[in-house]
Amino acid sequence: MKYKLVHKTRYEYGQAVNTYHGLLCLMPRTLANQSCNNFNIQITPNPSQIVERTDFYGNKTHYFSLHAPHKELTVLTTAIVERTVEDMGSLFMPSEITCAAARQRQVSDRSLKIALLEYMLPSPSVKWGQKITAFAQDCFQENMPLYECVRNLCRKIYTEFDFVPDFTTVNTPIEEVLATKKGVCQDFSHLAIACIRSFGFAARYVSGYLETLPPPGKPKLQGSDASHAWISVFIPDYGWCDFDPTNNVVPGERHIVTAWGRDYSDVPPLKGIIFSYGKHTLTVEVDVIPV
Repeated sequence: MKYKLVHKTRYEYGQAVNTYHGLLCLMPRTLANQSCNNFNIQITPNPSQIVERTDFYGNKTHYFSLHAPHKELTVLTTAIVERTVEDMGSLFMPSEITCAAARQRQVSDRSLKIALLEYMLPSPSVKWGQKITAFAQDCFQENMPLYECVRNLCRKIYTEFDFVPDFTTVNTPIEEVLATKKGVCQDFSHLAIACIRSFGFAARYVSGYLETLPPPGKPKLQGSDASHAWISVFIPDYGWCDFDPTNNVVPGERHIVTAWGRDYSDVPPLKGIIFSYGKHTLTVEVDVIPV
């Protein structure tokens, strides 16, 4: 499936911003089942230069700075992304390796454990305690396939939690999400990762996009799509397998991968430092258009 991807971010400031340093993480990754072409960035006001970098996790980032007073900042990125079904077998062929066997593999293979360790430990946005572990206890059984256990966890989150936009922020603790049973894809992904790591397995945060479909008989509204988040779990003999706890599906053609890391704090779409004061407003419009 081929898509035209459009992501527009607009900041309006109450007082002029004299200096801004920004870092974008919006370029879709090139993978065995995903290609990204014609990626373009338009920033207004126009920076003197945009510097492309590759971060620790292999994600493409773009740094820019503005040094003239401005009260509005617009970042527009576009790309042509193609997702293919081929080479996605590990996402759709359930592994039979059990939790006990997977854990033993990590213990006995030192090089594997070192490679996975950062995805097994607490990270800035993913920490857990007894309540998190207890929530997922019935999903993880030592003699059950790890793949099936993760699917059970995603199904539990999908069934027991309500998707409520703007109910949480990027700083809302996972245990608060667990207590209220409300949140968005970022919260559900962080919760799933915390549960999986609490049982000794490696899980990472995946940032990207999901093509949304309008209600039957209704036209799709411009800017109605959104950034999305899901998880990836390392399963021995299969590698990294993706799961979407928000929608209780295994990601496929409609999921576009932008970046991955330990949690959201590693891969925010746009982060920056401003030299100013006063309030600001943020609007984001995303379109994932089949072509």
